[in-house]
Amino acid sequence: MGQLDGKIAVITGAGTGIGKGIARAYAREGAKLVIASRNRETLDGTAAELTPKGATVLVVPTDVTKEDQVVALYERTVQEFGRLDISVNNSGVFDGGPIEDLSLETWQHVVDVNLTGVFLCTREAFKIMKAQDGGRIINIGSISAQMPRDNASPYATTKHALVGLTKSTALEGREHGISASILHPGNVVIERRAGSTASADAEPMMTPDDIAIAALAIAAMPHYANMLESIVLPVDQEYLGRG
Repeated sequence: MGQLDGKIAVITGAGTGIGKGIARAYAREGAKLVIASRNRETLDGTAAELTPKGATVLVVPTDVTKEDQVVALYERTVQEFGRLDISVNNSGVFDGGPIEDLSLETWQHVVDVNLTGVFLCTREAFKIMKAQDGGRIINIGSISAQMPRDNASPYATTKHALVGLTKSTALEGREHGISASILHPGNVVIERRAGSTASADAEPMMTPDDIAIAALAIAAMPHYANMLESIVLPVDQEYLGRG
């Protein structure tokens, strides 16, 4: 018997990286998945990996910055499965540069995906969960929410803001049985970093499956308990002491 048997989970950014790792872990534990991102091809790749193993996977291409597409994602979930138990907000982008050189376009793009997209998904998930008296919303943050890197102000700012959104969601959800959590990964080997790990001075890294262990632990907690905020990072990563 899986830890998530009978649960319905929406996972954004599930075609690659951390989102795909979480999808893999949730499917293994019996959840039925609705996976979303802008890229249909990568979503189909995730589904092709999981469905032969017995997983139920619904692919819904979605741009989380588009309100109508986010609304349609959650409407489709309820139409297909009748409820929503877990909503994982994982879609995100990284961009930056020196503050004095940042364009408004770059800043706005990161804010739109990393913050506004999470808000839109949270809002639609909250409506469903409030009506059914319970559910979990899990946001994927970053250790940059505590310790920013140089030349990454849009990313760090949005991850700081996600902490506030998570806590506000948890507060408003309390009386409705809705929990909200934020999971802060350290360095993870994902597609955009694939070429940066071969050198001798490469930073310590984890895999998406390592982060998925923590995301599964949050999702599998009893309904009356919540892991509000957690950090998972390589033991050797320069985090403590770098501030």
